[in-house]
Amino acid sequence: MHRLHRNSIAELCAEHLRKGLRSGRWREMLPGVARLAAEFDVSRDTIRAALRLLEAEGLLSAQGLGRCRSITAQAIGHRTLRVGMLLHDDLSDEQNKVGQVLLQIERDVRSKDHELFYLPKTQVQLGHDVGRITRMLGQHPADAWILVAGSYELLKWSTLQLTPCFALYGRALGLPVASVGPDKLSAYVSATRRLLELGHRRIVLIARKARRLPIPGKIEQAFLDELALHGLSAGDFNLPAWEETPEGFHQLLESLFRLTPPTAMIISETAQFIATMEFLARRRLHVPEQVSLVATGDDPAFAWCHSGIAHIKSDSKPMVRHVVRWVLSVKKGLPDRKPSVVPAQFIDGGSIGPAWKG
Repeated sequence: MHRLHRNSIAELCAEHLRKGLRSGRWREMLPGVARLAAEFDVSRDTIRAALRLLEAEGLLSAQGLGRCRSITAQAIGHRTLRVGMLLHDDLSDEQNKVGQVLLQIERDVRSKDHELFYLPKTQVQLGHDVGRITRMLGQHPADAWILVAGSYELLKWSTLQLTPCFALYGRALGLPVASVGPDKLSAYVSATRRLLELGHRRIVLIARKARRLPIPGKIEQAFLDELALHGLSAGDFNLPAWEETPEGFHQLLESLFRLTPPTAMIISETAQFIATMEFLARRRLHVPEQVSLVATGDDPAFAWCHSGIAHIKSDSKPMVRHVVRWVLSVKKGLPDRKPSVVPAQFIDGGSIGPAWKG
């Protein structure tokens, strides 16, 4: 006759902790012994015994005397991942193709039985203030973060965090962070050279603050360098600052066209491209006869334009696959920090023409 085994208090505590780990109650670190003892209403020695049981199972890892225990990849592997996505701007305001990429990532991550949620505020709404952004992240813990079009300062901060972070688009070049995005540098240069060949000398590139500061990104600097190679004095007129609101963008257009208007504009987002077309129409300025326009995104709506829109094209499918593979690697406890790029190319179109001489 076998003797009936009765679980000790330590074993019962270990089972409660085990359930908490599997449900995702705790993320990276377990609370300290004193806090757990108070919560379970048991002695600290009992909690220490329970923690030793979970360490033996490989669910926890001791970090040294007096330090909280970390939760291992094996413990994470028993539960659903909670993946947080920090948007650059409202999803409704994201250019169409970017919005489609984000929604496809959301669908694919959830199809793997993981949770994906969006942060309540975007980087634009928080003024790209890293302190405000990181405080918000701390209030909404996750097992992994996807940072969309992050600034250099934000992505640099992410490299120092225990929570794995992935940079989708953004200024990740040279940083040890997993990332993917289109390699648009050569396409930007091709677009700029084409405009120069057509006689344009007053060319403006409209880029977000995160792309301009603290110093111009590699793409933006390549644009300025190309102008300089052709003997043009590149400066604030070519890469202007603006407030990232609809009102701020219209104020920018008004100031650009007040005295010596540009003859060509390279515009980084579809929403601003459409707003520019509307502004030019109100001014009775014709595209491309008086102003040439290049879109740096690839919007499906461009295919409906009669003469086509000059734009930069890339394939988003490899980017989606890369992000989803990375999420699965986090699940296995093997998140990488490898950068990846997708080729992009400049597509000529009817929205550009010879520089206006009027």
